[in-house]
Amino acid sequence: MADTNRAVPGLPPRVEAAALSGAFVTAIRRAGLSTSPDRAARLAEALHLIPPTDLEQLYWTCRVVLVSAHEQLPLFDAVFAAVFGGKAAAQPPRTARPAVPPPPAPDAPTRPAAPDARQADTVTGRPQDRRVASPDRDSAAAADRANREAVLAMVSADEHLHGTSFAELSADEIGDVRRLAAAMQLATPLRLSRRTRTSAHSTASLDVRATVRAARRSGTDAPLLLYARRREQRRKLVLLCDVSGSMEPYSRVFVSLLQGAVSGAGAEAFVFATRLTRLTRQLALRDPDQALAGAATSAPDWASGTRIAECLRHFVDQHGRRGLARGAVVVVFSDGWAYEDPEQVAAQMARLRRLAHRIVWVNPRKAAPQYQPLVGGMAAALPYCDAFVSGHSYTALAEMAAAIRGDGPLAVAGQRRARGKEPAHAN
Repeated sequence: MADTNRAVPGLPPRVEAAALSGAFVTAIRRAGLSTSPDRAARLAEALHLIPPTDLEQLYWTCRVVLVSAHEQLPLFDAVFAAVFGGKAAAQPPRTARPAVPPPPAPDAPTRPAAPDARQADTVTGRPQDRRVASPDRDSAAAADRANREAVLAMVSADEHLHGTSFAELSADEIGDVRRLAAAMQLATPLRLSRRTRTSAHSTASLDVRATVRAARRSGTDAPLLLYARRREQRRKLVLLCDVSGSMEPYSRVFVSLLQGAVSGAGAEAFVFATRLTRLTRQLALRDPDQALAGAATSAPDWASGTRIAECLRHFVDQHGRRGLARGAVVVVFSDGWAYEDPEQVAAQMARLRRLAHRIVWVNPRKAAPQYQPLVGGMAAALPYCDAFVSGHSYTALAEMAAAIRGDGPLAVAGQRRARGKEPAHAN
C-alpha cells in the first residue's frame, strides 16, 4: 500500500493508510464517539485512494467518513486537534490560511473552513476565492474539489440512522426508520409442498396416475412415462410483537415492520401486552398511517403490563394448533419482562416449539454491552429459541432477516438444538 501522508506536515513518514485509520478510530472511540469497525476500513480505503497533502485535507476526509451527526462534531474536533494539532503547530503554513484546525475552545469549538470556501464579491456579487489566484493554485483547488467529491460519494445521507438505536432517535428520524422498516423484505425458508408438478427429468418420481391416464388416452401398450416432483413454497411467517410499556421505544418501528411484512410477505401479525390481539386484517391496508391507526385502536392494552405466558397460551390454543404455527417461522419481539412465573413461560414456549419450524426471539436489550439473559421470562424462553438477536437498530434488523431465512451461525445452532444435538446457550 502506498504511503498515505508523505506530504502531510507534522506527521511521521511511511505511515500506511490502514495504520493511520486504525489508530485514529481507536482514539475517537476511547473518547466516547461511537464508530463502527467498517468505517475504519472505509477510512483506510479513502486515504489510500486519495492521499492527503495537508492536515486540512486529512481533517475533511476523516470527518466525512467518521462523523454522521452534527452533535458529534465538537468531540471529533477535539480528538483531531489532540492527535494532530500538537505536531503540526511547529510546521510553517504552506498557504495563507492555517494548515491545521485550531484547538476548540470550551464554549465555542472552531473548525477549519472547507477547502473550497469562498466569499462573495461586494461589487459583482459573484463568489470570489479568498486565496491569491495562480495557475498552480487553481489546478490544486480543482484537484482538491474532485478528491473531496469522491470522498463525499462514499457517505449516505441517512447512514447515521442505520446504526442508531431506535430509543435514541428523534420523532422525525423515527418516521424515516419506520418507512425503511416497512420496506424491508422478509423471506422464510422453502419447504416441499404436497402438490406436484410435471417434470421432464427421469430423476424425479414416477407419476403413476398421470402415466396411466396418458396410456388410456393413447391406447398403446408402451406409453410415455411421466415424472413429477413436489413443488416448493415459502413457509408461513408469524410475528408476535410486545407492545407493553417497557417496549414502547421500539414497538413503533416493530409495528411498521409488521405492516410491511403483512402487505409484502403475507405474514400473520399479532401484538400482545396483557392480552393477545390479531392485527393481520388491520395491517393489510396499503396506507401505512391508516394501518397503524387501526392497529392502535384494536389493541386497548397498548403500553401496559406484560403477560407473555398467557399470550403465548392464547396464541397456541386459538391459532397455533389450528395450523397457523405448524411448520411456520415464528418471530417474537419482546424484552422478556413479564409478571408470570418463568416456569409458565417455559411451558408455553415448549408447546410452541413443538409446532413451529423455527422460533426467532428479537430482544432490543441484547445490544447493551453488559447484557445477560437473566430476566425470568427471557431466561425461560431462550432454550426454546433457534435464534436470539437484538433488532435494536435498522442495521440489526438485517441479522433478524437472516435468522428468519435460516442463514448465519445463530440459525444453524438453533436447528442443531432442535434436533437435540447440542444444548441451548445465550447466543
